[in-house]
Amino acid sequence: MKRMYFALLAGACWLSPGFPQAAANEAEFVNDPVVLHPDHSAAPPAPVRIASADRPDMGGGFIEFLFGGGQGQAYQSQDEVYQPRSGYPQPAYQPQMMPQQGMAQPMMGEPVRPAFDPKYEKQVVEYDGRERVGTIVIDTPNKFLYLVEGNGKALRYGIGVGRPGFAWSGIKTISAKKEWPDWTPPAEMIARRPDLPRHMEGGPQNPLGARAMYLGSTLYRIHGSNEPWTIGTNVSSGCIRMRNEDVIDLYGRVNVGTKVVVI
Repeated sequence: MKRMYFALLAGACWLSPGFPQAAANEAEFVNDPVVLHPDHSAAPPAPVRIASADRPDMGGGFIEFLFGGGQGQAYQSQDEVYQPRSGYPQPAYQPQMMPQQGMAQPMMGEPVRPAFDPKYEKQVVEYDGRERVGTIVIDTPNKFLYLVEGNGKALRYGIGVGRPGFAWSGIKTISAKKEWPDWTPPAEMIARRPDLPRHMEGGPQNPLGARAMYLGSTLYRIHGSNEPWTIGTNVSSGCIRMRNEDVIDLYGRVNVGTKVVVI
């Protein structure tokens, strides 16, 4: 018994000093017992397999952080963009349109109209002419209509006048007044513009506008217009056109028989 005891003690001393740690690491894997030869010497130890020799890939994240000695990345930064695994369908991003978007957009093909020139706004001006109070004076070259008020004053409106070849001058009187008048183009106008309607009921789309004051027995009128951007231009076939708000104002200030001087 003593000889066997000394043989075991000698074999233990022959093993390397790191045996206890290696044995601990291999505790679950080394099942072969140590065999003693008849000469009481220990056989060479079986190769020690160290499970932690190469650090396996644990997939990252919190598990690797715990079992990898704190060297792994425990959490992903919230600033990083999540990337789904390849092979998964990617949802298409559809930005929401605000209710205001797509609204109040200019229509394609719509002509751009010039702004109304403020100088053609209705206003009281100095008047040193010879006409009596209540007379209408039409200054064709400068596109103004004056209603003489007295005391060296007149009420001035902007107007549109005849195109070249349709301008005229003379003295007329207002022979009739109509609100929202119908329009029947004369034969001469139809001959020039066969596309015109033969008759149009009064209304906002009617070329004669909101009011009309007929000049004597002629085909000319002082009338409103649904095209205010034409005020200050040579545009008509001889009629005097005004903005609807201005012709309504003038209509209420004059009577049938009012003298009209066109220069």
